[in-house]
Parts: sequence; structure tokens; C-alpha cells
Amino acid sequence: MRKITTLVILVFSVGLSAQSLNDLLTSGLNDAERFTNAYTAPVTEAAIYSISNGWYNSADAKPLGGFEISIIGNFTGFKNKTDKKSFELNINDYENLRFTDGSTSRQVSTALGDIEGVNVIVTDENGIFSEQFELPAGLAAEDFNFIPSGYLQASVGLIKGLEVKARFLPKIDFEDSAKIGMFGAGIQYDFTKLMPADKLLPVAISAVIGYTGLNGEYDFTDSDLVDGENQRIDASFNTWNFSAVVSTRKIPVINFYGGLGYITGKSDIDVLGSYVVTSGPFQTTYTDPFSVSNNVSGVTANIGTKIKMGFFRINVGYNIGEFNTLTAALNFGFR
Repeated sequence: MRKITTLVILVFSVGLSAQSLNDLLTSGLNDAERFTNAYTAPVTEAAIYSISNGWYNSADAKPLGGFEISIIGNFTGFKNKTDKKSFELNINDYENLRFTDGSTSRQVSTALGDIEGVNVIVTDENGIFSEQFELPAGLAAEDFNFIPSGYLQASVGLIKGLEVKARFLPKIDFEDSAKIGMFGAGIQYDFTKLMPADKLLPVAISAVIGYTGLNGEYDFTDSDLVDGENQRIDASFNTWNFSAVVSTRKIPVINFYGGLGYITGKSDIDVLGSYVVTSGPFQTTYTDPFSVSNNVSGVTANIGTKIKMGFFRINVGYNIGEFNTLTAALNFGFR
């Protein structure tokens, strides 16, 4: 597959097309599912790290009635993640796939990678050749080296030390073939508000918990390449971020923040619709052929700065983890 649509990058970052799915299904359902799981796992992991960030820009919780509305963008890079750009495909793990060059195993591209020109053949139970196709490459082959995410977020101060948060991306349609939407909720509690000398302390210490859910659909039924009906990919991502945060708070214009966190999440990708396979040893129609899931967890560290200019604030942070993420936000607020 040469072209990866903007939708796939924004919604799933999966890199699967109707044609590549049909090619894989010629090798049988088990082989198609096994390959898709290995191919998509790194990119869904990167997406989970991307949407899990951006929950805080200070440890200093807002007072009762204080609020902040933010436009947040995350950019999760993978340019140097060579171990996530490919995986070893061993033909002994597959029932019907073989390499055209006779190799037993080779490194092939994941949805993040750029390995092109890897051809495989499909054999029947007797080992007789019947079909040949090229395995898909990934985002790096299209000169993309990051996973983006963006959303609106609002924070409101309640009782002393408690702040509640919500994030939202309204359901957006892309080119009448895809939809994406995001929602989330979080809380922050500032422990320094419990101290008698709270107003004199130069730093604040908080705990933050945030949940993010992203749902999307990519519909390629209108593709002229594959026979079938209602062909689409449904994807959902659900993540949690647990963080301990410290920040300065007495400097008038610029303050600094940092945190240690733990991210955990799960992605579910459902390949839905009917696919009519007209070549290879398994000429049949598959309906809702398979689903793949990926569970992700890891420790992260964050450092950032926030600049205040009246009602407007700008913050930039860098999150270090299995996948590193740059977060930038424009904020409007009143304390």
C-alpha cells in the first residue's frame, strides 16, 4: 500500500486499506488476523500515549470558580523508534504465507515503518502457490514521523484544592468516509492547599487522574478495489493517566511544572462488513472477519513551562515515556 489517508493518520493511524485487507484475507482468516495484530500494535501504542497527555500545566489548583479553557495539541514522535517500525515475520507462525525469496523470517514494516517491496505468496494446504501480493508499509514511508492528537479542555476549581477537568473533540467527518470524536474527564487535587502556610509556599504539589476515550470509524465501502458491503474499521481507545505533579506558583509571568505518571490504556480495532475473496485458496465471503486489541502501560515523566499574559496563557511541555510527546496549548482563564 502506497498511500495512507489523512483520516487513518488522524483517527486510527492504522495504515490498512480495503485492498491490503483483501490481500491478507486471501491467506485465510487466521493469517490475516495475526499479521494485522502485529502490524497495528506499535501505532496503537503511540496513539494511546498521544491522547493520554495534556492533563495539567500546573500543580496549583484553581480556587472556587476559577476556570481555564484550553486548545491542546499533542505530537507523539517515533522517528528514532526503530524497534517499533518493524517486526519479525516468521513463516512458521503462519499457515499459508510464504516469502517469495524463500526466506524463513524477515523484518517487515509495522504501521509506523517504511519497509517497502516485501512480497509474499499464499499457498494452500498442499503448499501449492496460488496468490502473490506486497505487504503494506507504514507512516514513515509517507514521511510521517509523529502521531497527532488535539482537543478542547476545560478546568474548573471547586472546593479547596479540588479541580475538575473535561476534554472534548466533537464528532468530525472527514471526506464523508471517516468520523472521529474524543471525550474525557479528570480531577486534580492540590495537597498544599491543606497546609497552614499554603499561601507562602513557592511550590504546589498535586495528584492528577484523567480518563480519555477516542472513537472513530473509517468507511471504505465505496472502494472499487474490493467486492463487499459495509466495509469499515471501527476503532476505540480508552486510556488512564495517573500523575504526581509539582510546579512553581509565585513567579508573576512564567512558571514551571513537572510530573511523574503512569499511563495505561487499551485499543480495540474491529474490521467489519463483508469481504468477497475471489482469488487464492480461500475463495469465500468473510463477514465481520476479526478484531484486534492492544493493552499498553508505562511510566512517564513530564517537564514544562507556562507563560501568563493576563487572561491568556501559553504552555509547552515534553513528556518522556515509551513514546515521547510534545504538548502545546493556548489557554484562556480566570483565577
